[in-house]
Amino acid sequence: MPGMIARAQAWVRERLNIDPIIEFASHKSVPSWKGSFWYYFGGVALFLFLVQIVTGILLLMYYQPGEKTAFESVRFIVTKVKFGWLIRSIHSWAANLFILAIFIHMFSVFFTKAFRRPRELTWYSGFVLLMLAMGLGFSGYLLPWNTLAYFATKVGTTIVAVVPFVGDPIMQFLREGKDVTTATLTRFYGLHVAIFPAIFTVILGLHMLLIQTQGMHEPESWKSIPAAQRKSMPFFPNFILRDLLLWLIVLNLLAILAVLFPWELGEKADPFAAAPQGIKPEWYFLFMYQALKYFPAKMGPMDGEVVGILLFGFAGLLWFLVPWWDNRTPQGARNRLLTYVGIFVIFFMIVMTAIGVL
Repeated sequence: MPGMIARAQAWVRERLNIDPIIEFASHKSVPSWKGSFWYYFGGVALFLFLVQIVTGILLLMYYQPGEKTAFESVRFIVTKVKFGWLIRSIHSWAANLFILAIFIHMFSVFFTKAFRRPRELTWYSGFVLLMLAMGLGFSGYLLPWNTLAYFATKVGTTIVAVVPFVGDPIMQFLREGKDVTTATLTRFYGLHVAIFPAIFTVILGLHMLLIQTQGMHEPESWKSIPAAQRKSMPFFPNFILRDLLLWLIVLNLLAILAVLFPWELGEKADPFAAAPQGIKPEWYFLFMYQALKYFPAKMGPMDGEVVGILLFGFAGLLWFLVPWWDNRTPQGARNRLLTYVGIFVIFFMIVMTAIGVL
């Protein structure tokens, strides 16, 4: 057996020249400290994206976009195709855990100040990946063409329309018209299975290249510790094997959720029916949706909803530019204001989401 492995390695080395890659991996190390657990969530998000790709391809073999075929094809998948219900349920649960893992990864980077020089581009690309992941979730939500997805999409695109000047053109672009129709379904299908995944893959490749080039972020406390006293672990095989172990745990969690809580299909969408009570967006949009309810109808000359959306847009821009407005903080120094802002953002999101769910 060892001889077969050695011959296989020699065969691969002769044709692909992977020695520089092995050499790079063998010398790469990961800081080992009390917060190093947070490093793994980036890998978890990557794994869940791969699960999305694999299960999405399997679903594409049977899914047919269209007013008369979308719902029926999904129903065929979950009732007639062997293990089709399981694949769809894993795909849906993985989508939600995927966005959750990116949120956790983003906040861990924020609180450990891993966005500081020279990692500003890593933060910017990560923020774009989060926006694309939410776009993937939003576009994929409509594809089953069921009642909840139809009216939730209608509500979500209507909110976009209130943005001054650009809101209505964006809404009509998303809907491919003024109403949510079969044309909207086709457009969301194209966005979900082609455009967003392609852009996401390119940005993800850039994001991972930046991480590999710059290495793992070292904690700020290490600035005062001599290099000889800093603990680290080899990236290969120690960190990789731990990452793979966590992937296995997440895969088991996905299987448990998919089996015990299969994703429901619901009823086919009827554009002429009245909207059911309690229509809400997915949980990752719910905090914004709920917060908009607390704005008054009018705030001076502007509608309260418009003011709320503009404030959320401005807050998102500030969050994107975090490395820029923290750049005056000395390397290794704490920025307590930044930490308090992060705590407030998490508290606000959790409270608004909880209120929206209840």
